[in-house]
Formats: sequence, structure tokens, C-alpha cells
Amino acid sequence: MDRSANDIAPTSAALAFHHLGLAVASPEDAFRYLASLGYTAGNAAFDPIQRVNLAMRHHLLMPDVEVIWPGDGPSPIDKLIKRNGTMIYHLCYACPDAEQALAALSASGVEIMPVSAPAPAILFGGQKVSFHLVSGFGLIELLETGIEP
Repeated sequence: MDRSANDIAPTSAALAFHHLGLAVASPEDAFRYLASLGYTAGNAAFDPIQRVNLAMRHHLLMPDVEVIWPGDGPSPIDKLIKRNGTMIYHLCYACPDAEQALAALSASGVEIMPVSAPAPAILFGGQKVSFHLVSGFGLIELLETGIEP
């Protein structure tokens, strides 16, 4: 069944946009560009679970950007960077409960395939994150905050 955008009712997924995820081989050029736009540095860390380096950049008027680059060993973004170079590869949404959000999206007809199970994210104070492939859209990250948006 083909639906137009007007035929699709909003879900009760309780998702709030959080940030863009930018994969880079090395962060210096991305940091320089973002700084030229007025972004400021936020939290930064090496995440041993995801095996990547992470650094947040914040702006008062534009979306936050998470800059992600490989650590010393193999990481989940290695093939992505080798194949595509620097690119925004995920959107992150904060939600109070990831399972409920996914169930609401599925109930509205959105096809979702889990990519990674929820795991504590060092960059976000141990809050759990999970990644999911949304059919016809791309990769999303869910940041489970426990707080209603």
C-alpha cells in the first residue's frame, strides 16, 4: 500500500531531535569548520564500548553535532569512512524509553532493524544508546533519557 505524507498519522514515539552524527577519519578540519560557524566544544571522550573517539559541538541556533572518529583499533565506522569519506551518517533522538519509541514507530508502519543493543554511552553520562536502521530513511541513534520531551 502506497501512502502519501498526508495519510500518515504522527506516532506517539516521544522522540526529540538531539544531534547529527558526523563520521571523520580525523577531526581537525571538522572542528575548524564548526568553530568558524560559531560552534563551541562540549564533552569529548573515547568510548571503549563503541571503540571510537567522540566530541560534541554545540551552537545556540543550529543542531548539535557529534564528531566521531576511529580509535586505535577496529571501530564500527572504519568501513563507512573508507567507502564514503567524511559524512553525516546518523541522526540521534532523545526519548524517555527506547522500547516504547520503537514500538510506536513500528505500530505506525515504520520498518526498523536493530543495529546495536542499548549500551551505556560515556559521552552522555552513561545513558543508554542504541542504533537502528529505519527503512527508507537511514541510521538513527536513540538516546534513552528516562525524561519525557
